[in-house]
Amino acid sequence: MMRQTAPLSALPVFYSERMIGQVASFSPSAGKPRAVLASWQKLDIPLELHDVEPVTNALLEMAHATEYVEGIFAGSIANGFRSKDPALAETCRYTVGAMLAAAREAICNRQVAIAPVSGFHHASHNAAFGYCTFNGLLVTALALKKLGLISTIAILDCDVHYGDGSQDIINRLGLKHWIQHVSMGQHWTTLPEHAEQFLADLPQVMTSFAGCNLLLYQAGADPHLNDPLGGFLSSEQMLRRDRIVFEYCKRFALPVAWNLAGGYQRDVAGSIRPVLDLHDQTLKECARQFLNLDS
Repeated sequence: MMRQTAPLSALPVFYSERMIGQVASFSPSAGKPRAVLASWQKLDIPLELHDVEPVTNALLEMAHATEYVEGIFAGSIANGFRSKDPALAETCRYTVGAMLAAAREAICNRQVAIAPVSGFHHASHNAAFGYCTFNGLLVTALALKKLGLISTIAILDCDVHYGDGSQDIINRLGLKHWIQHVSMGQHWTTLPEHAEQFLADLPQVMTSFAGCNLLLYQAGADPHLNDPLGGFLSSEQMLRRDRIVFEYCKRFALPVAWNLAGGYQRDVAGSIRPVLDLHDQTLKECARQFLNLDS
């Protein structure tokens, strides 16, 4: 049965300048949080900003091999950007910390919280890949479970690529009995002719999460049909994706902590404005549902 909760007065957002990385890369994810927040602050949507505590090695080692974690920070193992820069690795303490803090806040307010970060789902138990160094989704799930804040959790990964690192950790650590992991890149054919089928299937997926204590939602921008690494949803279809997710979370009183995931489009000037527009759209849909604001 649906449990009514009063709308929030502002959307909680967990952000730190210390999560910003400096790296020359095809992916803008290391620096994207700053640009996303600046774009969001220009919208007429109330935001409540919170600082972020960095996660410790011990927390990261809940999902990752000890020698892998130590090697990343020592600069002896390449991170997700194929760099061995310890300073870039340190920013990951804050991106993962933002995801964990947002999840705890969503559980506390029983509705929603936001971590404007990327770079999680390709990080496996002992390897970095695809601009992902540490798997903040799985670190968050394991930390919440250890704290006794959840018994079951859902991960809806709507980055267009398969969350192979997430599934690797779930398999290696035997977590299938309490983590429901649904990844767009595994469960759907991501071609334009299958876009409407994805949207038709999504309500049933959301219904399957109804008994979970929390949803971690990767609201990726790279499924957009103009994305060089994506290519199957229009802007209107991505709006409908987010609307379905947030409406069903509200319907089932399912707290949701969401982040950004991929997005690689550039405009003619070389900026990531097309990606920011999609992240703006997700925030507007979130506000429409949880603040009762029209998008």
